[in-house]
Amino acid sequence: MAEEKKRTRQPNGRSSIYLGKDGKWHGRVTVGIRDDGTPDRRHVERKTRAEVTAAVRELEKQRDAKTVRRPGKAWTVKTWLTHWIENVAPLAVNDNTMVGYGVAVRKHLIPGLGAHRLDRLKPEHIETFYAKMQTAGSKPGTAHQVHRTLRTALNEALRRGHLGQNPVLLAKAPKTGEYEVEPYSVLEVRRLLKAADQHRNSARWAVALALGLRQGEVLALKWEDVDLEGGFLMVRRSRHRPQYAHGCVDPCGRKAAGYCPQRRRTNPEMSTTKSRAGRRTVGLPEQLVDLLRAHHKAQEAEREAAGKRWVEGGLVFSDEHGRSPSHRRDWAEWKALLAEAKVRDGRLHDARHTAATVLLILGVPERAVMGLMGWSTTAMATRYQHMVDAVRVDIARQVDGLIWKSETGRPDDDDGAAGTPEGAH
Repeated sequence: MAEEKKRTRQPNGRSSIYLGKDGKWHGRVTVGIRDDGTPDRRHVERKTRAEVTAAVRELEKQRDAKTVRRPGKAWTVKTWLTHWIENVAPLAVNDNTMVGYGVAVRKHLIPGLGAHRLDRLKPEHIETFYAKMQTAGSKPGTAHQVHRTLRTALNEALRRGHLGQNPVLLAKAPKTGEYEVEPYSVLEVRRLLKAADQHRNSARWAVALALGLRQGEVLALKWEDVDLEGGFLMVRRSRHRPQYAHGCVDPCGRKAAGYCPQRRRTNPEMSTTKSRAGRRTVGLPEQLVDLLRAHHKAQEAEREAAGKRWVEGGLVFSDEHGRSPSHRRDWAEWKALLAEAKVRDGRLHDARHTAATVLLILGVPERAVMGLMGWSTTAMATRYQHMVDAVRVDIARQVDGLIWKSETGRPDDDDGAAGTPEGAH
């Protein structure tokens, strides 16, 4: 027994078990390296040797599985989400995405789950939180956005060793609601393009309906991104909705900073697309190339008419003075176009879904559609590759034939479009 009480020195890095002067059994396990480079050696104590041996083996098991909680004060959900939203997420996503993250974190996640210790958060806690959100009146889409935000934030915590597993992956995600995307049919697309031909910037809607570019991507498109000779364009940047902060020294009394008389913008007008899937090359159908050439000529005439009032920004779709139109004006013009074309009302984003559907109707492989649309998944995020030019041109040619050219022997009008592929959605 006397020898058993002695602490046997183990080789560097090996676990040790010994009986201390306090009468308790102690164990020490090296589980890694601390931030300062010194060994991270953890200590456990129990009443019996058998108990401390079991505790040491459990620590070794966690070490080998890389699930040991990092040293230091334990993260709470609030402290981790605050660190993530302020220091981690901005490095990976654009400003528009950050707005959604910010609302999800500060309005929903921190008040609802913030007090939990991060490494003790359970799927049941998350599911109860989702249920309370929806009982309180949150829309299904909001609850699902919160779910995606939490999943992304905790995936990063998992990657850094703050979690052994991500509980969001085990929790049942909230339903997204009954709203289903209903893409416009080819007949409706033709009506929209025919109505757009009567207005300036008509090519803007052809780009949305045929190529599926997002609103911010279209409004940020510059002529330097477009190669009419080669028949393609590059998506490189996006235009952001403005965000404001109060600029008043004395409180102006306006709750929303956007209504402050001295408001100041806090985000850039445009920024480079950060994701690899978002930065992409898109082939142009032949008819769209012709429309863009005509649009460029019309814009040159507007530049001459505006004279010194013209603001040179190189934008493809500008207002009458060369500036980028607001998101609100762009949306209003879309709504007016729907009414004029006598096409059912829909979101501007539905034009993007229409383009994806047209590609899928044509039998374009899903991976190719992902590349054209700028979609990404966890697996694709680090392995995105642009399609070869031949494939891009071939897809562009097929889209051209489906949207702009009527079937043989049929007039290219509304009544003659019956039997076209619009029924295949």
